[in-house]
Parts: sequence; structure tokens; C-alpha cells
Amino acid sequence: MNVLSAIFLLAGALFCVLGAVGMLRLPDVPSRLQAATKPQTLGLLLILVGTALQLPPSYAVGLALVALFQVLTAPVLSQFLGRAAYRTGAVDESTLLCDDLKSVRDSGAESGSASPGA
Repeated sequence: MNVLSAIFLLAGALFCVLGAVGMLRLPDVPSRLQAATKPQTLGLLLILVGTALQLPPSYAVGLALVALFQVLTAPVLSQFLGRAAYRTGAVDESTLLCDDLKSVRDSGAESGSASPGA
């Protein structure tokens, strides 16, 4: 059990380090958002599993709640940050392959007000 726990902990730490390297090396906001959410979330989940293997089941339930909270909040926060970056012009539009928000932004500008969902 100790070896399995150590494998999960080391794998989680590796994912967290790779996410941090991605935050430093990737060139634009959307790429950095991917590096900030996906490997960090997976890394945390692996660390929580490795820790849960060392704890009694009653404490492991608390770690499961932490994992659930992380899985539910990280994508939402990433979406909000990405949209805010897009709206403020921090995203270089020439690097986007598909710009789904452009039509929403342009229609809001034509009508004189931005739509609440944009």
C-alpha cells in the first residue's frame, strides 16, 4: 500500500510541476489556462488519492469532498478567466483557430449594448 501511495503522490507532483512549467513556457492566455487547470487538477486528484490510501476511510471522505470541489470549480473558473481575458483584449485573436465569441461580441456592439451572457 505504501508503494502504491508513493506512486500516486509522485505522479501527482509531476503533473503539478508540468502544469507550472506550462504556465511559464506557453505563449498565450488560452494555452496558459489549459496548463493552469488540466494538469493541476489531475495532479491534485492523484495527490489526494495517494494521501487517502494512507488515511483511515473516515478521513478519506473529506479528501473526496476536496476532489469534488476542485473538479467542479476549476473548469468554471477557467471559463470565466478566459472570457475576461478575451473581453479585455489580452487574447491575440490571430492565434485562435475558431472564435466563437466574435459573433456574440459583434452582435452586442451593433445593438449598442453587450448581451449579459457574453
